[in-house]
This record gives sequence, structure tokens and C-alpha cells, in this order.
Amino acid sequence: MAQTTRYGMIGCGMMGQEHLKNIALLPDTAVTVIYEPDAAMRAIAADLAPHARFAETLDDLLADSALDCLVITSPNHCHADQMAEIAARNPLPLLVEKPLLTDPADIPRLKEIAAAYPAPIWVAMEYRYMPPIAALLDDVETATGGIRMLSIREHRFPFLQKVGNWNRFNHQTGGTFVEKCCHFFDLMRLMIGSDPVKVMASASQSVNHLEETYDGATPDILDNGFVIVDFACGARAMLELCMFAEGARYQETIAALGPAGKIEAFVPGPTRFWPDDLGPAPTPILEVSPRAPKRPETRAIPVDPLLLAAGDHNGSTFYQHQRFLDVVRGVSNTPEVTFEDGLRAVEMGMAAQRSALTGQAIDLQAETR
Repeated sequence: MAQTTRYGMIGCGMMGQEHLKNIALLPDTAVTVIYEPDAAMRAIAADLAPHARFAETLDDLLADSALDCLVITSPNHCHADQMAEIAARNPLPLLVEKPLLTDPADIPRLKEIAAAYPAPIWVAMEYRYMPPIAALLDDVETATGGIRMLSIREHRFPFLQKVGNWNRFNHQTGGTFVEKCCHFFDLMRLMIGSDPVKVMASASQSVNHLEETYDGATPDILDNGFVIVDFACGARAMLELCMFAEGARYQETIAALGPAGKIEAFVPGPTRFWPDDLGPAPTPILEVSPRAPKRPETRAIPVDPLLLAAGDHNGSTFYQHQRFLDVVRGVSNTPEVTFEDGLRAVEMGMAAQRSALTGQAIDLQAETR
């Protein structure tokens, strides 16, 4: 009989619950300890992981010597301190949700922690593992002949309600370009294969959350914007974000272009938000458009309905956990999404936030010299 891999979960809000559902689909795994301070979230997590013990504190969870790995899915502003406590107490293989941090002052200490950490650290970047995006990643070099331009568009729903409304404020999220968009900055670096050198952004809070107040404070998170990123290799990328566009058929559109042609992925949003009266939710699509001969080809990339029911990210959370489990069990030696990947995506998001605020382009090379 195979040995069960035992997980400790830190945070079980909306995203944590998606992780619980997907871990449950993996063979010979069990979430055995959960730390979740919110009573309502604990009740939901208890239904999803009925055999798990609930720890009263993070220290209590880390004292469990039977754990094989840890998953952080707490609010963004908690990640840095929790990683520091894990490193000091029980540095097991770690999957930490994006973003790694929200305060740039935490970067030096987290670099030190990561450099000395004796086990793998994997940063959760689910978008890499969405089937249509994974298919694009497989074919992008052949289809484009080398990316010269990359466009990522996300037209989506507003931020959902979270525990304590933590995702309504920049100081807890890191800002929208960090909280939401580090996924896309990660994809830019991965696809182009080069480091960013300059970030320019224009953004605002135009529609969402303007009438809300929490303890007398109005939310200050951006809900739309453009970001242009120049890369050292000469390629450039653009992000277009709108968070009041949930009526669209596709939530994300990614287009990579090069001397040989274009490849695009069209990704629908969460199936639970698709109206029943419109029939089945849209199927993801991959379209390849060579320049010569001109023969556009469209390919449907369906996602397993079981995985669609287990979360809001087109099955990607399951595929990500499959690979993380391989690392935990020693089948694979290296995380596919490293601490460095996660940090660079956050730094790009922070630069976009600053550029949008100041109206100035951010020279990333000057900041690292």
C-alpha cells in the first residue's frame, strides 16, 4: 500500500477551499491539520476535509511532526510572516499562494529565508496550468518563431467578498497589479524567456467598490488599467485589465506574435458564474494563425468537468498540485515555479502599481544596479 502524503493547510478561505477540493482528488493524500482563524471558513473546511484536525495557532500546526508538506492560502499580507515562522519552526516542502509578499520591505528577509530554506518552495501560479494556456506554452515557439509581442487581456468580474474584506485595500493586497496580475507577469517572463527592464502603467479605480466603506475607509484598489513591459531581449508585452466586464464570453485572451505568426488562447471564467439559461459554458480555444500560408486553425481545449467543479481556475489547481506532489515525494527534484519566479512577478506588479500612481515609467535595471 502506498504511503499517504500528509498536508498542513494554512488558511482555508475561498482559495484554500479550492486547494482542499483538488488535494482530495490526488491519490494517497490527506489534509491532516488546518489552521484557519475564521469560524465560518473553518466550518466549510471541516466539510471538505472531515478527518482534519484544526489547529488553534500556526505554532500548533507547525508542531505536528507527522506532516509531509505545507500549503499557505492565507490573505496576502500574512504570507511573509508565515513563511518566516515556517522557516524557523518546521521548514517542510512549501506551496505558497501568490503573491509572495505585499510589502517591498519584506524582500530582503524573504530572500535570506529562501536561500537557507532546506526544502523546496513552490509559488502557486495556477494560470500556467490552465489547459488552454498550457497548450499555448507548448506550441508558442513553433507558432511564433520567437515572441516579439505578447498581449494578455483579462476582462473579468470584480473582486469577490473575502473574510474581513482584506482584498479591498492596497495595504493588504499589495495592490491589484500585485494581487491579481502577478499571474500575468509570471506568464510574460515564462513565455518570453527574458528579464523585464521597464514597466509603464496607466490605471484607476473607476467603477467597483466606490460606494463601500469598511470601518470608515473606502476601498482603494484599482479596477482597470494597462501595463506595458519592455524585456531585455527586445520583446515587449502588454496587460489589459478590466474588472467590470463579467458579461464577456471569455475572461482571458492571450496572444503571442512573432515573425512566423500568431497563437492565441481564449479562456472562459469560472463555470459557476455562467448563466444556466445560456446553455453550456464556453469551451477554451487555442487558435494558431501562421503568416504563410495563411491557414488559421482553431482547436477546442476542453477541461475535465470534474476539475471544473473543483475550482474556478479551469482545472489548473489540480495539475499544479500533481506536480507539487511529485516534488514532495521526490519524483521531481525542482519546483516548476520557484521562489525567484514568484518574487520577480511581485516586483513587476509593484513597479506597475508605482508607475500607475506616478505616471512615470519604472526602470527595473536601475533599481537592481
